[in-house]
Order: sequence, then C-alpha cells, then structure tokens
Amino acid sequence: MWDLIKRYWRTINRPSAYFSLGFLTLGGFIAGVMFWGAFNTALELTNTEQFCTGCHEMRDNVYQELQGTIHFTNRSGVRAKCSDCHVPHNWTNKMARKMQASKEVWAKIFGTVDTREKFQAHRLELAQHEWARFKANDSLECRNCHDYQSMDFTRQSPRAQAMHSTYLADKEKTCIDCHKGIAHHLPDMSKAEGQ
Repeated sequence: MWDLIKRYWRTINRPSAYFSLGFLTLGGFIAGVMFWGAFNTALELTNTEQFCTGCHEMRDNVYQELQGTIHFTNRSGVRAKCSDCHVPHNWTNKMARKMQASKEVWAKIFGTVDTREKFQAHRLELAQHEWARFKANDSLECRNCHDYQSMDFTRQSPRAQAMHSTYLADKEKTCIDCHKGIAHHLPDMSKAEGQ
C-alpha cells in the first residue's frame, strides 16, 4: 500500500510528459467545478426537511411540535422547513452553522438525546443555545422571511403593533426576545437563569 502511495506521489509531483499545461489547467478547472457542484449539492441535501427528520430524535420531538404551528400550516400556504429557521441563508454564516451542527452529529452518534426523556432533560440547554445564536445574529433567520419594513401594523393586534413599533424600530430587541416557543414548545423555564 505504501509503495502505491509513493508511486502516485511521484507521478503527481513531476511535470507531465504527455499533457500540455493548458490541458492540465482546463482539467483542473473542470475538476474544481465538479467538486464545487458536488459539495454544494451535498450541502443543500443536508438542508432538506427529509434529512432533518431522518433521525427519530428530530422527527418524534421537535418536528411533531412544528406541525401544530402557523409556520407549518397557514392560510397563505407558505411553510418554513427546519433549515429556514436553523441555517442562515448567506454562505459565510451557513458554513459557520454547519460546523456548529457537527456537535449535533456527535450527540446523535453517542445517543445524547436518543430517547424522549433524554431530549426533555437537555431541552432547556438546546433551546438556550438556539436563542443565544438568534440573539447574536439579530434573528437573521426570522428576517429572511419577515421584513420589518414590509409589516402592515394595521393588520396586527394592538399589542403586536405597540411592541413592534417600539422595540424593532429602535433595535432594542430582536425577534427571539418575544417569540420564544413560536415553532416549538418551550422547555421548563423554571430552571432557566436570566430568561
């Protein structure tokens, strides 16, 4: 095996005797495009609802809760899928979030939340991580669909009108400050510190 690796390394490391520099450059460009296409396709496949609900931890817990909310079924027929709220849309933030999600894969492998009881025991901690992420990015994922400038306050309840005009206009608060539990059940908040 080691000899095979050495042989390939020697072949790659020396100048080409058969192919021109232009052919190698074009070949490298085409290989790069193919790699990028495959990488982006894999990335997008991990943003599908089918992928997110592929494990029973998500399907049997949070996905069941989402189905009872306005983000899942509403009069306009617009439905948010998992990645709409949990994965930023722009490239840089999306890559950072995907790296953070590697901890979730780790939890899956080691069974950290593989039963309903374990999930409920970790629910507050998981929610606090998401709330902190939303707070840090000014609820970026919410704002991908909900634009403050496009809100029609006359169609909102008096309480919502007052809150939105007071807090959102002054950037004093962000969406997650008031809308915790909008798509999933709230954890037991009696154990929360500073919430």
